[in-house]
Amino acid sequence: MRDTSNDIWNDNDGEEDEAPRRGSRLRRFGIFFLILAAVLAVVIVAAYRDGTGFDALQRLFSYGSGESAAEVRYDYDASDNNRFAVLDSSLVVLSDTKLQILGKNGQEIWSTAVRMTAPALSIGGGRAVAYDAGGTELYVVDEDGEVLALTAPEDYPFLSARLNRDGWLAVTKELEGYKGGVTVYNSRMEEVFAFNASQRFVVDACVTDDSSMLTAVTLGQEDSVFVSNVVLYRLDQEEPAADYDISDGLVMAIGQQDSRLVTVSDTCLTYAGQDGEIRATYSYSGSYLREYDLNGDGFAALLLNRYRSGSVGRLVTVDTDGQEIASLDVNEEILSISSAGSYLAVLYMDSVVIYTEELEPYAALEGTDYARSVLMRQDGSALLLASDSARLFLP
Repeated sequence: MRDTSNDIWNDNDGEEDEAPRRGSRLRRFGIFFLILAAVLAVVIVAAYRDGTGFDALQRLFSYGSGESAAEVRYDYDASDNNRFAVLDSSLVVLSDTKLQILGKNGQEIWSTAVRMTAPALSIGGGRAVAYDAGGTELYVVDEDGEVLALTAPEDYPFLSARLNRDGWLAVTKELEGYKGGVTVYNSRMEEVFAFNASQRFVVDACVTDDSSMLTAVTLGQEDSVFVSNVVLYRLDQEEPAADYDISDGLVMAIGQQDSRLVTVSDTCLTYAGQDGEIRATYSYSGSYLREYDLNGDGFAALLLNRYRSGSVGRLVTVDTDGQEIASLDVNEEILSISSAGSYLAVLYMDSVVIYTEELEPYAALEGTDYARSVLMRQDGSALLLASDSARLFLP
């Protein structure tokens, strides 16, 4: 038989060598997938244990390493009147002269000149509403820019504006011949409901998260004492569906957590159903409310001081049954608190600490004396806001 060992037309083209190489590649792929599976298993276990594992994975996909996150910076004009809101990866900045949206990489996406004396910002449904409290200008924006612009007469200004989680807008304003009124706009910014108050002053309002009802805060007098009353309207009916009094304290803000309406007063939190029945209250027990945040998922965050001034007090988280989740004594100055998702960010004089709703430390960063306030984000990251720029803190 003819020897074909050196015959280029009949040799095996290295088939004996190819098989070991193919096996080596398969082994490497197998090891890679085993490592990947192990990492995912750790993340899943962490997620089920404390709810933070999936957030960590989301941050990794969004920003990569901590070194990449350190490059994320938003620049804006310095102003003591600056107000801030987070829309996903964008930052909304409102001052008395300018409203702007800054993208993930810090670039300006959209801006407009404004003239505001008391600029205010509120978020909901992937949008922000910027308005002049007691003034005439109002804008609704999303990450791409302007969605709606309204102007009020100088004699009958805007009082408040709030968005629900579906982007429905409730605008409270003064009205000629009435003690205020509220106009509701759906997610397409079409006017769908309005009422005018003749008995009590209307000071605030919001649409429920299921977009079926309007809740309005009114202020009146009973036995020479000011009393806050919450009135509920179905958006397909003209007459009130229910109402309830907040007899102990004046309402400062109203919102919703899970299925409960929650009001913040100077003495307590009050939780009620959409039927107007009060379900629970949480009293501050003689402490002074210094700061609050209702943006956590299913919890309210409070900063309560023992005295009217000073830094001796405690952080508290409260669930929708009015029960205290956790409490943390503090003996140092707190500049700002902000909640989102399952997290609460607390900015101290030279550090920021991100806590879980149980007030267990989740992440911390030292050397933040440049920051004036903090904005927590759903994925567990936070924005540290200085006078003219914001930086991302990625745990």
